[in-house]
Amino acid sequence: MLYLVPTPIGNLQDMTFRAIEILRSVDLVLAEDTRTTGKLFKHFEIDQKSMPFHAHNEHKILDKVIAMLNEGKDLALVSDAGSPGISDPGFLLVRACVTNNITLQSLPGATAFVPALVNSGFPTDRFTFEGFLPPKKGRVKRIEAIKDESRTAVFYESPHRILKTLSQMAEILGEERNASISREISKIHEETVRGTLRELIDHFTDKKPKGEFVLVIEGAS
Repeated sequence: MLYLVPTPIGNLQDMTFRAIEILRSVDLVLAEDTRTTGKLFKHFEIDQKSMPFHAHNEHKILDKVIAMLNEGKDLALVSDAGSPGISDPGFLLVRACVTNNITLQSLPGATAFVPALVNSGFPTDRFTFEGFLPPKKGRVKRIEAIKDESRTAVFYESPHRILKTLSQMAEILGEERNASISREISKIHEETVRGTLRELIDHFTDKKPKGEFVLVIEGAS
């Protein structure tokens, strides 16, 4: 069995009882960063072995992990924060498990885009999750793809690229397109700022961007 276990994106109290129980009971935990996961283990008094599993080694050790699962071991996969597979390692392993008829359980839990989407005030019945834009090549094409999209669009972005992203979106989608930005979700300095793309550019030009960002764009009318 492979368990995909969400971990808190900020407030450690968002960890579920079931997640703690599974992390204690499996044979091994695959962790995006064993140091980050080690802090989580210490906080919840989880005495468990962990092994690195991240974007730089997942191709190399995938067969080894599948072999362990085929031998009957129970494994858990965690990322540094949030749900594995959502803009974090997980997809390759899940696909390999499906191919090899290995049982999967994906636990419900913390993920940043859901509270940001709900907080935006934009329609939530139909939306598109776009994750992170490419750092360089392909950014403009991805933004152009949502220009006439009627559904709400959700993006992740880092603090050092948020102004670049907002400026490119304003140029392609129009400065008057409404948007909402949530940052530091569930942490002490959690904030949601709403307005036009122009207003958000002005806001984060005056106020240095800090934390991890979820950018929600209103659909085209």
